Amino acid sequence: MEQGLRLLLQLVLEFAPVIASLVHKSNDARPDANKNEYPSKIQEFLQTVNTASQKISYLGGFDQEKIEEQQLAVYYHQTQLQIATQEQETALKVSEVNKLFDSWPLRLYPSQILESDTTRERKPLKIFLAPPKVVFDKFDAQQEEAVTDVELMLAEGLRDFLGKHYSLQSPVRPTEFLAGAWDSKRFHSESSIKALFGMLKTEPILILESEADGDYLNFRIGYWGLGQEHYYYKTISQLPYREIVEQSAKNRALEWRTIRDELIALGENLEEINDIGRDNAINLATLEKEEKWKAKGVDISKLSLRYQINRQDLEQLCQVLITCHCLVAGWIADVYHLVHYDVPPLLPDLLPSLLKSSIDLRSLEAIASGYKQVYQALEAEHRYWIPELALQLGQSLSHLSDRSLAEEQVKYSIHTWLELHKVPQVQASNPLEVMRTAATTEDAEYFQKLKEYFAAVGDRQGISEVEEILDAIANFKDARQGENVYLNHTLTGHAGKITSVAISPDGEVLVSGCADKTIKVWNLKTGKAIRTLKDNLGEVSSVAVSPDGNFLAVGSCQHPKSNVKVWHLATGKLLHTLLGHQKPVNCVVISPDGMILASGSSKIKIWNLHKGDRICTLWHSSVVHAAAISPDSTILASASSDKKIRLWNPRTGEPLRTLNGHTGEVYSVVISPDGQILFSGSADKTIKAWELESGKMLHTFTGHADEVKSVTISPDGQTLFSGSADKTIKIWCLHTGELLQTLTGHSGAVNAVAASPDGQFIASGSSDKTIKIWQIV
Repeated sequence: MEQGLRLLLQLVLEFAPVIASLVHKSNDARPDANKNEYPSKIQEFLQTVNTASQKISYLGGFDQEKIEEQQLAVYYHQTQLQIATQEQETALKVSEVNKLFDSWPLRLYPSQILESDTTRERKPLKIFLAPPKVVFDKFDAQQEEAVTDVELMLAEGLRDFLGKHYSLQSPVRPTEFLAGAWDSKRFHSESSIKALFGMLKTEPILILESEADGDYLNFRIGYWGLGQEHYYYKTISQLPYREIVEQSAKNRALEWRTIRDELIALGENLEEINDIGRDNAINLATLEKEEKWKAKGVDISKLSLRYQINRQDLEQLCQVLITCHCLVAGWIADVYHLVHYDVPPLLPDLLPSLLKSSIDLRSLEAIASGYKQVYQALEAEHRYWIPELALQLGQSLSHLSDRSLAEEQVKYSIHTWLELHKVPQVQASNPLEVMRTAATTEDAEYFQKLKEYFAAVGDRQGISEVEEILDAIANFKDARQGENVYLNHTLTGHAGKITSVAISPDGEVLVSGCADKTIKVWNLKTGKAIRTLKDNLGEVSSVAVSPDGNFLAVGSCQHPKSNVKVWHLATGKLLHTLLGHQKPVNCVVISPDGMILASGSSKIKIWNLHKGDRICTLWHSSVVHAAAISPDSTILASASSDKKIRLWNPRTGEPLRTLNGHTGEVYSVVISPDGQILFSGSADKTIKAWELESGKMLHTFTGHADEVKSVTISPDGQTLFSGSADKTIKIWCLHTGELLQTLTGHSGAVNAVAASPDGQFIASGSSDKTIKIWQIV
């Protein structure tokens, strides 16, 4: 069995349970709003916040416990960053001021390693190589040159592998390989790892260490990820390096014997032939003695037979070491990015090329089991990933003559898929037949990969059944695309970018807000202007119409006189001017029950729509771009520049949940008519769907080429419309997650979209100073 595979096997057997435990601990460590058992650092931070909060009159009614619960959701992640920064500063002072380098194994200062690239969205896994100092004593090789060659070749091989598959520039699986940083002549073992962890615990780090021990190399790994309280450090294998180089020397000797015999047959002098063969001839003589004595029953293990090695043997040893290091680095990098960033593993696809010789089935079974342990640990938070991950592993094992391992992974994949789609699993039934009843266009990619697997293993029946499912998906897609949208009117008259549009409940009136400091009211069907509202508004950021069609709420960006105005829509009479925001008001939204109005700037203020009285203030730590209220008016969702979505009770101000997942500012949110799903549009060019009750991310819509500025849903809850800075409006099927149509025509960013109550019209407002009305037929 290959040394590299044996090493990976040992790593998986010991490390997979460790990673599974870390994942469970990470899930357990998430803040629970029902508990007051917060970390001491957070408690101290919250105490400071609460002291300041007590000075604010409209928070006086909250008791201490409620304030802690409210502030935890806002400040938890900020506090973690502050703690990490403090730990970094402390590490620098301790190491560089007090010069505690007795066990410091690196040629780099901690400050050089802790310097972070703030533009990165993901922390790369830093990889250090602690290469072996191989002593060849009786071998015919120069010691220092041999050691240097091993270190250089090993570093170069690992660099090539990581640069190709786990590059520092990769936005998906970045690693930073710091070759040459380890002082290999001085430091190995626990004290060095502990010194590193003490200084660099805020950085995810992998140390690949090998150390000579007699005729063996002890291969160890040190590892810690983000937020770990302890490091993992253990010897995972012993590599018989002398056996490897000696076997290489023997192989060269056997090849030389063939050449020698050919030369002898040509009549050449044996002495001259041996002189040409040099160390090959010497090694062949030793090998022939070994074979002779072994044939006579001599226990050659008792003899100290030595073979002369050359650079070719060193290269063979290095190739084994490179394979071992690449397998382990790939495995750990996969696990790190899977656990912390939800990135599927890459190593299963690389195994066939890394392990070109015959593979021990029992070892691969352990490797597959190790992946499965990690996948199962992730099920609580990311169960929807498991079908694709297990299928990917099954595909990477499909080239084996024994298909049992691949089949087991595919069965696990299908089983999880059926559970996720809530399909009852009858043991006697054909699972593919059952899957056909639940497949949607969103699953097309999964079934295409399943078809590729069946093709790889030569399962014709499986291919046929999956093709039937794919045909059914295609037919459903064609049926959905039967709808068509065309441009009905283009409304001009504004002198600046359109920031917001809203349609009245009766579908007769369209309202537009603009940076030109005006609001225009239009007839939706004819496109004719009805009136223009001004009244010292400042730049208008947002407009909203009440469910009864009587009230129009307007948010203003004018600063420092930011305000919210409420008008009577039919007459254009100003009813209320709501003061209190100290920063630009970016959004206004009216509850479906028509009782409250929410306005967002750096905070969210809740008002009584009819009286204009302020009810409460919701505290945000960043700018609020958008808000939405659930159909039953019990949940308010707010979208923020800190990439998060927060859920609140709009009447009490109580924070309910924080949704994390976007990698850019969140510009728009909308809640489905049934109150079950929330959709969010972001600067990261994606739209995400969330289960409102649990906060679980359900799906990510991709397709826009620039920031998603606005999202809205058709009244029947079947279709999602999104406007983007890429100048397009996209129409999505919510049942399948599939893109149905892209509307073009605007020459600037589409900042706002609204759907009419009868589902027949879409209105879009753009930076090109126009509003377009589209009709669905």
